[in-house]
Amino acid sequence: MELIKCEKLSKRYSKLRALDNVDLSIDSGKPIALVGPNGAGKTTLMSLIGGFIRPSTGSVTVCGAPAGHSSIKSKLSVLPQDAQFDPNFSIGSQLTLYANLRGVKNADHEVTRALELVQLQDRFKSKSTELSHGMGKRLLIAQTLLGNPEIILLDEPTAGIDPPNAKLIRDLIAAESSNTTFVVSSHNLDELEKVCDTVIHLADGKLVSQGSIADEESEQGFLTLQADFDAGQTIESVAGLIRLGQNQHNEFIIEFDAINHPQFHIAMLQKLADNNIRYKRLINGRTLEEKMYSQGKL
Repeated sequence: MELIKCEKLSKRYSKLRALDNVDLSIDSGKPIALVGPNGAGKTTLMSLIGGFIRPSTGSVTVCGAPAGHSSIKSKLSVLPQDAQFDPNFSIGSQLTLYANLRGVKNADHEVTRALELVQLQDRFKSKSTELSHGMGKRLLIAQTLLGNPEIILLDEPTAGIDPPNAKLIRDLIAAESSNTTFVVSSHNLDELEKVCDTVIHLADGKLVSQGSIADEESEQGFLTLQADFDAGQTIESVAGLIRLGQNQHNEFIIEFDAINHPQFHIAMLQKLADNNIRYKRLINGRTLEEKMYSQGKL
C-alpha cells in the first residue's frame, strides 16, 4: 500500500533550494533508510511529509491525504532530531497529553505500553531531566509509538548515544516494523544497514536513487571481506575473480563471476584457511557506504 507520495516536490528558502523536484513513493513494509550528506534535504523532506512546513511547489500526500491534514494525525508520527520533553512536567503526564492529542483511545494503557516497549516503565512519574541521554532518546521513541501509527519518521534517532541504547532502539524498530513502516535518517550507514531493507538517497536536494540495499542479482557478484592486509594476494589466486579493491577500513571489495563460479566465496575462504589468514567479517555484497560513495569504483 502506498503510504507517502511526493510529486515534483520542491522547497525554497529565499535563494536556497533545499529540495528540488523530488518524485518519491513509499509503500508500507520494512524499515527504509533516508541517507545523504549534510544539506542533502533529508530533514526538509521529513518536515514536508510531517506537515510542519509547506512545499514551494509540488505536492506530498500521506495515506491519501495532503500532508498536515487532520485525518492523518493518528497515522503518522515524526521524531525530529532535536526534539525534547518539557523538563517541568512528568514523563507520564506529557505522554498522556500526546496520546490524547493524537486521538488515542485508552491513553493511560497506551502510555504504559509504550514505556514498556522502551524499558522505561518505572519512569512514569519522573521528569526528563532525570534521564540519561540514551534514556531520553528511548523516551522520544516511546512518544512516536503511541497509538500504533502506520508511519514513523525518525531523524537521527541514535545520534550521540552509547552502543547499548543504540542497539535497543534498533531492536525495537525491527520488532515493531511488522506493524509500522519506519523511515530512518542517519549518517551511520552501518547502523542503517543492520535494520533497513531499502534506501532513499538524497544529495543537493535531489533524489539520487531509491531501491533495495541488497545488491541486485547479476552476472557479477560482490563480497566485502574484512581481513588482514596480506589477504589480497591469496584472494587474487581464486578462480572467478574479476576485480579486487581495498578501502581505508581494511576491507577488501571483491567482484567475481557469479554465473560460472557460484561457490566463489567457499573457495576463497578455503584458500584463506590454507594460508592461515584470518578474517573478521564477510558480507554478501557491498556495504551501503561502499555502494553510495565509491561511485561504482573498486
